Amino acid sequence: MISLLIIFFLLTSTLFFWYVFRIFIRPENKLQSRMKHYLSIEEEKVSQEKVAGKPISIIQVIKERIQKKVLTKEKNNRLELKIAQAGLPLKPEEYILFQWILTAFIGGLFYLIMANWIFFPVGSVIGFLLPKWYLRKKQRERITKFNEGLADMITTIVGSLRAGFSFPQALKSVAEEAASPIKEEIDYVIKEMQFGKGIEDALIDLHERMPSEDLDLMIQAILIQRQVGGNLATVLDKIIETIRDRTKIQRQITTLTAQGRLSGYVIAFLPVILGFLLYLIEPDYIGGLFRNPIGLGMVAAGVFSGVIGFILIKKITTIEV
Repeated sequence: MISLLIIFFLLTSTLFFWYVFRIFIRPENKLQSRMKHYLSIEEEKVSQEKVAGKPISIIQVIKERIQKKVLTKEKNNRLELKIAQAGLPLKPEEYILFQWILTAFIGGLFYLIMANWIFFPVGSVIGFLLPKWYLRKKQRERITKFNEGLADMITTIVGSLRAGFSFPQALKSVAEEAASPIKEEIDYVIKEMQFGKGIEDALIDLHERMPSEDLDLMIQAILIQRQVGGNLATVLDKIIETIRDRTKIQRQITTLTAQGRLSGYVIAFLPVILGFLLYLIEPDYIGGLFRNPIGLGMVAAGVFSGVIGFILIKKITTIEV
C-alpha cells in the first residue's frame, strides 16, 4: 500500500511540475522579450502572446499575492539580481512559489518513504534549501564560464580598437562573435546604451550582474581611460596578460587542493549517507539514537563536529588569487 502511495505521489507531483513549467516559464529569451517590448516590434503580436500566456488560475493568483505580501521591494530587487546572475528564466515570485512547492514535496516524500513524521521536517528543510543551492550553483557556473571567455572578449575589443572602431562598435563585434553568457550580457549593455544610458553606467550594471574581479579590472581601466585619456588598447593588453596569469594560477591551486576539498565532502556527507543506509537496512538498530536523550546528544555533537570540520577544510583549501 505504501509503495502504491509513493508511486502515485511521484506521478502526480511530476505532472504538476511539468504543467507549471510549461505555462509559467517562458521559453523565449528574457532579454529579447524586453527588447521587443521597448522597441515596439510586433506590438500587437506580443500583447496577444502575453494575454494568451497568462491564463487565470489559482497559481497565478498565488504568484500575485506572493509578490504583494511576501516580497518587499528590496527583497524583490535582490532576488531578481541573483536570478539574473544565474541566468534563469524566472521571476522572484515564481522562485518563491517553487521553493514552497519543493519544501512540501520533499517533506512529504521523506515521510512516505520513512513512514515516520520525524523525517518530514528534515525533508522540508532540504526542499527549502535546494533551490538556494541550485541558484548559487548556477551563479558560480555562469560567472566561471564568463571569466573563461573574458580574455578572448578583451582580445576582440583590442583588435577592433586597433582597426579603428569605436568602443561601442567593438562591443558590438563581441556580441556577434562571443558565446553565452558573454553574448547575452554584452548585447544587454549595447541595448542599454541605445536607450540612452551612458557607457560608464552600463558597464557598472554589467559588473552588478557579473560580479567578476577580472571584469571589474577591465571596467576600472576603461573608466579611468575615459577620464584621463591614453591608449586603451595597450592597457587592455596588459589586463589580458594579468587575467591569463591569474587563471593559470587558479587552475594550479584547484588541482593541488582537490584532495583536501574531497576530504571535506567526505567528512560532511559520509555520516549522513551511512546513517540513512543503516536506517533502511535495520531501523531498530539506529533508531535508539533518536529515542534516547544520550543518542540525540551524540547525533547533535556529530553534526556540529562535521559542520565545523567541513568549514575549516573549506577555509584551508580556499586560496584567493
